[in-house]
Amino acid sequence: MKLYQLVAKDALRRRRRLVYTALGVVVGVAVFISVLTISDAGENKIYKELDKYGANLMVTPAIEDVELNVGTLELGNLGVGENYIPQSTLPQIREITDTAIREYVGDSINVPEGDPIASIAPHLYTNTKIGEASVIVVGFDPNTEPAIKTWWDVRGEYPKQANEAVIGATASQVLKLNPGDTVLIKEEPFTIVGIINETGSNDDYQLFIPLATAQRIFSKDGLISAVDIRALCNGCPVEIIADEINANIPGVRAVAIKQIANNEMNLISKMNSFLMTLAGITLLIGAFGVVNTMMSSVHERVKDIGIMKAVGGSRGQILRMFLYEAFIIGVVGGFAGYLAGTLLSYVMGPLIFDGVSITYILDYLPAALGIAIGVAVVASVYPAFRASQIKVADSIRSL
Repeated sequence: MKLYQLVAKDALRRRRRLVYTALGVVVGVAVFISVLTISDAGENKIYKELDKYGANLMVTPAIEDVELNVGTLELGNLGVGENYIPQSTLPQIREITDTAIREYVGDSINVPEGDPIASIAPHLYTNTKIGEASVIVVGFDPNTEPAIKTWWDVRGEYPKQANEAVIGATASQVLKLNPGDTVLIKEEPFTIVGIINETGSNDDYQLFIPLATAQRIFSKDGLISAVDIRALCNGCPVEIIADEINANIPGVRAVAIKQIANNEMNLISKMNSFLMTLAGITLLIGAFGVVNTMMSSVHERVKDIGIMKAVGGSRGQILRMFLYEAFIIGVVGGFAGYLAGTLLSYVMGPLIFDGVSITYILDYLPAALGIAIGVAVVASVYPAFRASQIKVADSIRSL
């Protein structure tokens, strides 16, 4: 009988011990796999949201928070600065954006000199009452908005007249408005010409009217609340554009959406590091469990080892016998750990990232097996060495 066949037969005979020995490895590998799976799903969710949002940059008023204190008592923060951006800054924002894109893209751009490149969508946000409901009315440009919010699916059409509006799905249900209905905003009638199908964003709760009309009826002539900018390329230098806008246009704050995503990714990375440390500690504890169980196995099998040596078994064969057993423990622990970690990620993923879609990643199975086998084999080296040192006389004395 081959040595590996002997080990396999003995493992089946001692399968309960095998399972207990592998348990510590299973837990460590499960944590490791669940962290990787959840992290991958979280990153995909963030990047999908980033792509879905559309804008590369957001320009808002440069409002600073000032801490209010009385002695050591903190009273909160006070916003300091203008709440609106002059609409007259839009040409300067466009010039900075288009110039940076031309310098980055070079001659490969097909837009004639002087024509606009990036999509720039100004917004004016105002909270008002429609009947008994409080609604955010957004002044927007119906011509540029579709290029920014490419995910909008409008049932009907975009406003073409000054007194036309589109409304979010949730707002239309609350206000009981359908295409063709009339709604009063600041005592002026507006005809609903379209309903934005549910997006899962704040757009669902808002009502959109032409920017010029919103500025007039809310007495905000020449003012806007924010500007969304979408460059024509994914690799456009949005950070450089943001820095140029911040340096050259006073009273505004430009932020690259990518930076917001990177901040979220940094938080995920820190969380992953912490959980990976826990997984490493769990694997270390599992390794000690393997050592302890293997040493117990050595003491229990002194007689068997002595018999093997009496019939010609070498130290190398004894050593390999225990390492083969460790390999089996690693394989069992790796497979079980991968399955347990994947199931754990399906449970914990939606709790950590709201609405995240978890999918199993088969590419992580080799990593799980490698880690489990590595931990089991390394932890079994010392017990295997001790077993190889057992002499026939020690076996006789154990009888």
